[in-house]
Parts: sequence; structure tokens; C-alpha cells
Amino acid sequence: MGEIRNFRSGNDEPPSHGPMPRRLAAIIVGDIASYSRLMQADEEGTHVRVKRIERDLIQPSIVEHNGSLVKTTGDGFIAIFDSPVEAVRCSIVIQQNLIGRNASLPKNTRIEYRIGVNLGDVIVEPDDVYGDGVNIATRIEGIAEPGQVFISGAIYEQIKHKVVCGYESLGDRKVKNITDPVRVYKVLPDADAVGRTRGRRENALIFLLGITLSVMAAGVLWYLLAQAPGRVGEQAAVTPASPAASPSPQPPPREAAPQTPQPSPSSASSSPSPAPAPNQSTSQSVSQSPIPVREPEMVAIRGGSFAMGSNDDPTERPVHQVTVKPFSISKYPVTVQEWNECAAAKACSFTAIGKDDAPVSNVSWTDAQQYAAYLAKATKKTYRLPSEAEWEYAARGGTQTRYWWGDKLQPGMAGCKDCGDLAAEQPAKVGSFKPNPFGLHDMGGGVDQWVEDCWHKTYQGAPTDGSAWSSGDCSAHVLRSGSWKNDSRYVRPSNRDGYDTNVRYPTHGFRVALSP
Repeated sequence: MGEIRNFRSGNDEPPSHGPMPRRLAAIIVGDIASYSRLMQADEEGTHVRVKRIERDLIQPSIVEHNGSLVKTTGDGFIAIFDSPVEAVRCSIVIQQNLIGRNASLPKNTRIEYRIGVNLGDVIVEPDDVYGDGVNIATRIEGIAEPGQVFISGAIYEQIKHKVVCGYESLGDRKVKNITDPVRVYKVLPDADAVGRTRGRRENALIFLLGITLSVMAAGVLWYLLAQAPGRVGEQAAVTPASPAASPSPQPPPREAAPQTPQPSPSSASSSPSPAPAPNQSTSQSVSQSPIPVREPEMVAIRGGSFAMGSNDDPTERPVHQVTVKPFSISKYPVTVQEWNECAAAKACSFTAIGKDDAPVSNVSWTDAQQYAAYLAKATKKTYRLPSEAEWEYAARGGTQTRYWWGDKLQPGMAGCKDCGDLAAEQPAKVGSFKPNPFGLHDMGGGVDQWVEDCWHKTYQGAPTDGSAWSSGDCSAHVLRSGSWKNDSRYVRPSNRDGYDTNVRYPTHGFRVALSP
């Protein structure tokens, strides 16, 4: 996008002499990379795709994060936010959603946005926004890479401890028509971005340490080789009269003949078990032992029939009778510790951050499937994600009220924005709230929870046997529960939402189920 200009159309009215409305705002400027090339290749198709992205992704994301879309510009958009945190989160959501949308497309047909975010004092009019704050955001967007979010130093200082992501400093940049250099950072939205950034620093230190040790080792070797042959042989000789001398060289321990050990306090305490047989490696026997797998605590559900859905929201209709077969479901959402054991086994794609007993978050549906597959392979059990019907049946706990505890919100029953607990930047540890009648914790609030089903906007045509609804467009999957960031209406057992299959988001987690 070019520089923001104050264009007016038609008969210009004389400027107002009153004060211009100003405000401090976080400004997002987005622009499509290679837009001219895309339009030249397929003008009508590109126009339709861009409008669909604006309608289905950009506008809803801005509203969801409490921002205002100022305008679209054909090949881009401008939005303002009261909160720098929400502005950056919105930018991350847009970019990660676009990754999912572009995954199946040839690279030269993908619609990718560059996004720049800045904090500044701006002039706000009903259909536009002006000022250096906007111009800086535009310049930052101009140097951003396709598919990336670049932010100014002013934004970084506001969000560096508040948004679950990493940052890469790009230093001070001189940008067009802005007097002072602008400090720029690249946002690394993946959960393991901090580890990757830290890893680069650690690798550099290890490299330097390796060079230092090599130089020291070379010096020692030179010193030994420089000694006279007679002196070296003299030092190697052992005087027979010495108490410590041995009449013959001792063979290597593992090749020696077995001997009866002499009793002593140290040997009794340090070697309680027999020595290994000749040529048997203790380390080999240890490596052959299977690594223990921490299985989530499961609760058996007997199964039964219930009325699924509600009339509170169009996506929850029609209310329909479903019969669920017996199954088991984890007592808590999967925790950071459980997830990281999967990551340590190289079966899950990133290392989660947070306290061990907190629910893992920033997980895509594909990530959740990785964990379930890891458990199933390691335990030889049929671990999987629950179906949407199983999840709601378990969440209701045998009730048919608005919440599992009744029709009215009660403080302290769930972790959500207006559930009575203090607002937080992360979910409470699992099990912090009372269990439902089936003994399950956090089946509402805490983290959004992935289920097996593909997303459908209503229940029209949904299965009635409790199985997962796996037909149709599966580019998005179903989320249940609501999170600590949502209000209480998301805590209802019937609440449902959909999200892109391969996209991570900071409030998304999951729990697992087990077939009989």
C-alpha cells in the first residue's frame, strides 16, 4: 500500500476550524503481496477470493478482538484497536488462518498478506484515519515478509510479556518520510518460537565454547609431544617398591575374570546388585527398556440418550435425540506436562510453554491428533479425540439445564471472563473448579477443546448414534467448552464453534477419549 493520503471526492467542503478528534490507537495495516500479478493472472477470481477473505476472516477477526475496521483498499485494509495486545493477536489469527486456507493451493496462486502494526496518536474520521502513526504502520507493512506480522518498538514494549509468541528484533529501520528510525520486530507466533530464538543464541555460545576447548586441547597435546622421549618413558615407569605399584598392568574391568567382591561399606552401598556378565553393557540394557508413558486419568461414561443442542444459537439447532455408546474421557484437559512428554518423544510438533499442571494451549486440531496417535501407539489403546456428541453428553453430566449446575450462572464454577474469578492472562491449572456430576473437570471454560467432528453450521443431517460427523468440508473442525477469555455463554454444554483445522490459537486445547 502507498502512503496514506487525505483524499476527498466531489465538492470539497471548507475545512472545519474546530479541534480534530484524536486518539491513541494500535493501527494494523495489511496489504496483499503480489496483488498486481494475481489480478493479471485471474482478475475476477482474485477479486472474489479477496472479498471472501475480507468477509469471512478479516472483518470477523477484527470484531472478535474488539477492533474497528476503518476501510478496505482493494488490496489491503486498515484497522484500529484500543489494545495493542488485541491488535497483535488479531494479526496473528489472520495470518495463521491464511496459512490453513493456502495450504492446498499452488504457491503462485496464494493470497498472502503483509501486516504492519504500530502504536500512535492519530486523527480519526468516520471513514478514515490519519497521522504519522498510520504512516509508520504502513511503512512497517511495506518491509514485512508475505505471511508475516512486523511490529514497531512502541507495540513491542506494550505486548512483550502479554502475548504467547516470540519476537525477533530487526533493529532500527529508516523508513520513507519518517524523520526518526523505527525499531522493528518480527512476530514469531508458534508456541515454540521462544525456544527457537533462544536456541540460536545457545548454539552460538556452544560453538564458541567448542572452539575454546579445541584450542586448549591442542595446547595440552603440543606440551606432551614436546617432552623428551626419555623423560616421558621415565614418568611412565612404575617403581616396584612403591605401595601403590602393581606387578602387572590391570586388564579392562569388563574383560577381567569374575572375582568375589571384598566386603566394604562403600561397595555394599553402591553395588547392591550383581555385576553384569562379561561383555554385557549396562547402558545397552537400560536403552532397551521402554520409556514410561503418562496416561491421562480417564473417567468411564456408561452411555445413554440425551437431547443434544439448544435453541440459544442457530448453530445449536435443531435439538435432536442422540444415543451415545459407553466410552471413557479424560478427567482433565491434556496438560502442558503430558503434551511435552509427547514432544520429548518427537511425536508432537512443538514444546509447550507454561506450568506443568496448566492445560496445554495454542494447539491446532492436527496437533491434538498427533498427541492422540502418540498415546495410542505407546499404550496399544484406542485413544482419540471425543466426538462432539460424546463431549456434550459428558459435559452435561446427566443434566439438561443451561449449565450443568443449573440455569443460572454461579461464581466459581468455571474459568471464564465473567464467571466470578479474576481475569487472567492464562487459564487456571486443571481441576481448579468443581467437577460435574460425572466427575469431569473444566468441561466449560479453561481452554477451548477440539473434538473429532468436521465443522457444520447447524445440526441438520448430524449423526444420531454419537459418532463423529466426518463428512463435508473438513477444512475446519469443531471446538467446545469456551475459554478463560470468553464470557459465560460459551461455558454452556451446548455451545459450539468451528476453527481452521491446521491453525493454532492461544486459547485452544483438548482432551482425549478412549473406546472400550
